[in-house]
Amino acid sequence: MANIFVADHPLVQHKLAVLRDVATPSKEFRRLIQEITELMVYEATRDLPMKDVEVQTPVAVAKCKKLAGRKLAFVPILRAGLGMMDGALELVPSARVGHIGLYRDPETLKPVEYYCKLPGDIEERDVIVLDPMLATGGSAIDAITQIKTRHPRNVKFMCIIAAPEGLAALTEAHPDVAVYCAALDDHLNDHGYIIPGLGDAGDRIFGTK
Repeated sequence: MANIFVADHPLVQHKLAVLRDVATPSKEFRRLIQEITELMVYEATRDLPMKDVEVQTPVAVAKCKKLAGRKLAFVPILRAGLGMMDGALELVPSARVGHIGLYRDPETLKPVEYYCKLPGDIEERDVIVLDPMLATGGSAIDAITQIKTRHPRNVKFMCIIAAPEGLAALTEAHPDVAVYCAALDDHLNDHGYIIPGLGDAGDRIFGTK
């Protein structure tokens, strides 16, 4: 799939292995989510436009490049997406932040929206939607649909682990959205959990059950 990018960098894969471990405590889990996100944002922003500038160094004028004014916004899907925010903002501190609140109905496995707050100038921004897990794809599809009604410049989706079922659903619903993940796992079980996955990302980030 042309629009799917799997971060196979050794540092990402090493951190992901520790992240999956059931023995990894919440404090370490949060730190790893942050670090993996930071490395992935590096890749997801590779296509940002640049402009030529001249910079006076202590000894001469250097011809350099700077970002050409493109604005970014990060939109985590609550609640688990919040775990990715610090890593994203560490790399792009000037980005605006929106929030979309969704939960998965345990019976239907369909997303239910309860909150949506986006930057007022979203139409001037490239948006990266954040959610650690792409399982059925329902939450990602709904969040992106809501964002598109505000006409952003571009939308990308970033997760840590994706299931083939969710990836297929997302790319069918939004074929123009590039997807960045650290791993593409095997399948979903009967309860909609990614196998092998890492469990419930929100519970492991916040220490809840």
